[in-house]
Amino acid sequence: MWSPPSGGLVSVRACEVGVQPMSTVALVALAASLALAVEPIQISARARSLRPGEVVVLAIVPPIATDAMRVLAFDREVAAYQDGDTWRAIVGVDLDVEPGTYQVTVESASAEAVARGTHDLRIVPRTFRTRRLTVDPAFVTPPVAEQPRIERESALLAATWQSSAPNRLWTTAFIRPVPHVANSAFGTRSIFNGQPRNSHGGADFLSPAGTPIRAPNAGRIAVARSLYFSGGTVIIDHGLGLFSTLAHLSRIDVEEGAMVTPGQRVGLVGATGRVTGAHLHWAVRAGEARVDPLSLLAVLGQPRSAG
Repeated sequence: MWSPPSGGLVSVRACEVGVQPMSTVALVALAASLALAVEPIQISARARSLRPGEVVVLAIVPPIATDAMRVLAFDREVAAYQDGDTWRAIVGVDLDVEPGTYQVTVESASAEAVARGTHDLRIVPRTFRTRRLTVDPAFVTPPVAEQPRIERESALLAATWQSSAPNRLWTTAFIRPVPHVANSAFGTRSIFNGQPRNSHGGADFLSPAGTPIRAPNAGRIAVARSLYFSGGTVIIDHGLGLFSTLAHLSRIDVEEGAMVTPGQRVGLVGATGRVTGAHLHWAVRAGEARVDPLSLLAVLGQPRSAG
């Protein structure tokens, strides 16, 4: 758990009775330390856009060498990692975030001081489409006999989102898991068999059945099994709260707990679960936020046009 040094911005040991006044050199050094400690942290943000469902990469430059970094955004703590002299944090803007200005606060700690900084994210409105689909009625109103399974899988997913590796597991730029373009927009409001359901929390790629699916980046396989709604499902923990979910697979080629490398085959495209045909569903979570995989590619992916 992150914890700043005690004593506020700078901890200074109290002088004992009888100790001679500090020398001029010591006073100058202390003054310089104090001046340095109160300099604000430099924070900049990079994103495809500032709308619900986007990924924002913060670049954080503290005024002094830092042992720990704490980032708060959208009322939750965001993991940060060191990249040379710069710290970075991946902030997800959930698809249900209301437009407005949200302040990011940052604190860095060292043995000598704590530095602070803030940065405003101005989230603009985003309009999501509505889609109407006809699927097997069992995936709209599941049979009573399937409820225990659905509840177990819901608990599994909830536990998975809370068990991300505390360190960054990805090593290179993110890549598309299949070469095809996305044909279904992230955040689309879904109506199945005339009944409203959850928003579409990923991007669908119209890939033929049997197409190899590649790991978007390195990570640990958190889930590799068949789930009721998403069919054959692989969830990759990239570390620091960043997850990729690959769904509706016809075949799974990895095991839970295994480490995968960028581009490694994890399965084949299929039409399992609640679907209308063969395709790949790729969903990304950044912390507690559901974000568009194409926005992740835009800021942390290989340079190429987003489909």
